[in-house]
Formats: sequence, C-alpha cells, structure tokens
Amino acid sequence: MDAAAKAAALWGLVGALAFLVLHQGYVLLGNDGIGMLPAIGVAVLVGVVATGASYVGERYFAARKR
Repeated sequence: MDAAAKAAALWGLVGALAFLVLHQGYVLLGNDGIGMLPAIGVAVLVGVVATGASYVGERYFAARKR
C-alpha cells in the first residue's frame, strides 16, 4: 500500500469515528438519535466518502504544486 492510500484510509477512519462521536454526543444531550445500526451505516458512508475525497484531493493538490 502506497503512502497516499494509507493516508486516505486513515482520514476515512477519522471521518467515520468523528461522525460516531458527534452522534453519541447528540444522544447524550438528550436528543433522539437515528439508532445504532443506521448510525454505523452512515459512519461507513462518511468513511468511504472521506477516504475517496482524501485520496483524490491529495493527488490533485500534489499535481498542482508542480
């Protein structure tokens, strides 16, 4: 796995975990959440989108730097 793919995967993980933390905080404040399974599904979606955006963005900005 090259460095760009590893960095993108880590950013995806950060995005997914950040969503789950925000959802849990929302529930702890006394609000009704979307449920645990839908929250995990949305977190997976957020992680995939963050991974893709990070990978493409890093390549794009590295190419613009030259």
